[in-house]
Amino acid sequence: MKRKLLHIYIIGVLSAFAGALAGHAQVPMNTMGQGGTMRDQYGNQIDPALQPDNLEDSTVNIQSLPPKLYMWRLDETLGERTIIPADTASLNFQNTNLGEGMEGHYNHLGNLGAPRLSRIFLERRTDDQPTMFIAPFSSFYVRPDQLLFTNSNVPYTNLTYYKAGSKVNGEDRFKSYFSVNVNKRLAVGFNIDYLYGRGYYANQATSHFNAGVFASYIGEKYQMHAAYHNNFLKMNENGGITDDRYVTRPEEVDDVGGSQYIPTHLEQTSNRNHNFYLYLTHRYRLGFHREVTRLEETQDPVVRRKAQRDSTAIPMDTIVEDEFVPVTSFIHTFKVERSRHRFRAGTEPTGENSLYDNTYFQEGFSNDSTLALSVKNVLGISLLEGFNKYAKAGLTAYVSHKFSRYTLMNMDTSLPVPAPVRYDEHELFVGGELAKRQGKLLHYNVNGEVGLAGEAIGQFKVKGDLDLNFRLGKDTVNFYARAHVTNLLPSFYMRHYHSNHFAWDFDDMSKEFRTGVEGELNIRRWGTNLRFGLENIKNYTYFGPDALPTQHSGSVQVLSAILKQNFKLGIFHLDNEVAWQKSGNQSILPLPDFSLYHNFYLLTKLFKVLTLQFGADVRYFTTYNAPAYMPAIQQFTLQPEDDRVDIGGYPIVNAYINLHLKRTRIFVMMYHVNAGMGNANSFLVPHYPINSRLLKIGVSWNFYD
Repeated sequence: MKRKLLHIYIIGVLSAFAGALAGHAQVPMNTMGQGGTMRDQYGNQIDPALQPDNLEDSTVNIQSLPPKLYMWRLDETLGERTIIPADTASLNFQNTNLGEGMEGHYNHLGNLGAPRLSRIFLERRTDDQPTMFIAPFSSFYVRPDQLLFTNSNVPYTNLTYYKAGSKVNGEDRFKSYFSVNVNKRLAVGFNIDYLYGRGYYANQATSHFNAGVFASYIGEKYQMHAAYHNNFLKMNENGGITDDRYVTRPEEVDDVGGSQYIPTHLEQTSNRNHNFYLYLTHRYRLGFHREVTRLEETQDPVVRRKAQRDSTAIPMDTIVEDEFVPVTSFIHTFKVERSRHRFRAGTEPTGENSLYDNTYFQEGFSNDSTLALSVKNVLGISLLEGFNKYAKAGLTAYVSHKFSRYTLMNMDTSLPVPAPVRYDEHELFVGGELAKRQGKLLHYNVNGEVGLAGEAIGQFKVKGDLDLNFRLGKDTVNFYARAHVTNLLPSFYMRHYHSNHFAWDFDDMSKEFRTGVEGELNIRRWGTNLRFGLENIKNYTYFGPDALPTQHSGSVQVLSAILKQNFKLGIFHLDNEVAWQKSGNQSILPLPDFSLYHNFYLLTKLFKVLTLQFGADVRYFTTYNAPAYMPAIQQFTLQPEDDRVDIGGYPIVNAYINLHLKRTRIFVMMYHVNAGMGNANSFLVPHYPINSRLLKIGVSWNFYD
């Protein structure tokens, strides 16, 4: 707790200092930068007009000073920028804090901030994670490539608060984001995210705290981005309820007086994750200066008045400017990350009631821990696109080195105080990238890496994406294509882990070979988005029914298609999403055949300033043997063979009112209004029921001063 208060104090001091600087920061917006477009912070489609050479058209203008701002994210390896819209959307604000995600794609344990896993295979991240214990907290943990950087001519602040239920079993979340420009090139800021879910079932409280500071400098020659983030993830574990009939058929069991009194498998049990990282990416650009001319309406008032009286065009002034043209960039990226995981159980059921097949240290309680530390450096040189008419694309070569140290418990129980076991790993990769990010019609990016030394030997990955944007009548059609080929060693914790109930050392695991292609067609005017993909995996690595890592020696395929189609009739709207998936082997990679999302609402303006969205949405997926959850390793696993249940076939309906007034967004939602109806099978994970009918509220303010 003292460390948490210290972090809050440090961030408060930094924000006060930034606020003082803000008084001198009335500067024009800087529109320099590189980067393509793909998706915003909620995964929504981004307009191709948000390319960096179109930034003047994508700025957010709010009546007052008037302030201007734009935001971007970074590629973690090379620090390339991707411009995204500022978070000012008025629609569907009520869905931004749901564990299920915006369209209900995720399975989760029910409580706010609990571990989750996407049912949509295309959305599962397979790239490097700090530890496997952090990966299930995608709704909270912010990776370097998810950080938001802001450039604005006035200080920008966002405060968001979510509330549900009572002080006994409800949930609260507070988020703040602040950014200010010291001058037109240098910006600093901080963000805080605090979440507390008390839980509607016994022993499932969550308490997460995430805070960080960041800075960016976008100069002609030197550019820099830096961030420091600290994450505390605390979660009590109950192992699920002992009898599903307390939820599905309560008339068959004794009335216990409320959901918080339903018996659970575990008590006095918790998982703790403490993670921090320091991230820096910077570059120095060499180039030349050239004179450019442009035409601008004359500012002479006498000439303008005369032209207006004579109904002639406003005369144009010829302006000559000096422009810096970058040719070559020298890039350095540095990241140090430390993650500690701890599992504690003050009391555990033993004998026939035990959840575990093995016990290696002590019966009746557990105190497991592990520590991961990594340091990564990337050095690159880039020949930039656009410095002359023949440079149609940019070319980058780089080398990366990562040192990782893992500390595990010693399995030699014969020693009185066994020293921890350490594993050191080195990975040396060489890579290259060919990218076209400028222009409006076509953009592409191809990146490849191959391992040269250490654990990287024999590993490689090639990924590419392309977007084509063309006119169709009065609309712009966007087509995206993505592909990848990877041959990667399973993560360290899939190969080595030591604890009281689970221990493994797999030194002979094969590399996981994946190939995949994906296409996406977006037609905004029609409200249509079609996404489809095919993935083939050899040596697929997963957690089996015994909660141990397992490899499937053969191949498994996944075919996916997702259609979003929105309809509008006057003020009435119906947004739809239908996701279809087919797993080639449901026994090792279970997926539902269909996942559906439908949102029917009324959208109108009141008094010309208040936007009203009033409606209800429904989430549904077909039944399947959804992955179970094992608290002792904090992972999703295949269901045990002697305790398999079907999940799905149950709609989740939410009704809401969403208001947007200038800089303020407010929603009121009745979550899970159909609780107890139908088959009442309200589970997203076996034996972990979601919350019953619950009133949720939220408010978000943007400040530009």
